[in-house]
Amino acid sequence: MKTLELNNKVIIPIIGTGTNTFGKANNDYMGEINHNTTELIDALNAGYTLIDTAISYRNESVVALGIKQSGVDRSKLFITSKIPADEVYTKDEESIKNAVESSLKALDTEYIDLYLLHRPLEKNEDNVRVWKELEKYVKKGVLKSIGVSNFKVDQLAYLLEHCEIKPTVNQIESHPGLWNDEIIEYCLKNDIIPEAWSPLKRIPEASMEVLKTLGLKYNKTWAQIVLRYQIERNIIVIPKSHNKERQIENLNIFDFSLSDEDKQLIKTL
Repeated sequence: MKTLELNNKVIIPIIGTGTNTFGKANNDYMGEINHNTTELIDALNAGYTLIDTAISYRNESVVALGIKQSGVDRSKLFITSKIPADEVYTKDEESIKNAVESSLKALDTEYIDLYLLHRPLEKNEDNVRVWKELEKYVKKGVLKSIGVSNFKVDQLAYLLEHCEIKPTVNQIESHPGLWNDEIIEYCLKNDIIPEAWSPLKRIPEASMEVLKTLGLKYNKTWAQIVLRYQIERNIIVIPKSHNKERQIENLNIFDFSLSDEDKQLIKTL
């Protein structure tokens, strides 16, 4: 498993599993929580150690249950969760405290490896206000790293100007058809690791045909080509699958490299 070093020296796997539909009826994001841990246990058995969840996914407790049932030691895992930008979680110090403590309780853990502000608030000043509260939990050792999600260049630049602890990660949408290269380049320039959510979603049909052709060249699936392209740019990827075989396939991306010519082609998709 390839890893990256965050700007606070914490080591993070370069690939993890998303979980936003895990433990839910019909694998539906808005579905009722049914505490089915099959997909998470399959992912852990396949070798995933980075697990991405969030308060808004409503399944932090499912993640905790899956970890317990798997028998994998907590210290071997890198757990990410997120505080929503909604006012109920961010309006004041007490609300933020309640959010962090609810994540710790639901995840049944004494610490969280990475905690993200799920979306930027309307005002940059409010992002800084919430951030300064999260910084307190880093100093306590409760949150090992903190970062942001879905932040644009101007929002991240403002936060960088006013923070004490630098964000380690910016989790953003990035896939063929929407690489989001501007914010990715800004993050890398400022020693913030980009992390791609939904890296295999909403791919245009024409792009898919190109990726499948490249897959034949490298004896890989189109999805493996996409994931390999991202990790070769030092971007963390968190694909999600309910299929055990695909989970294994998505992890099997460390035995080949893309040519410079093919990377230029993929960049245009």
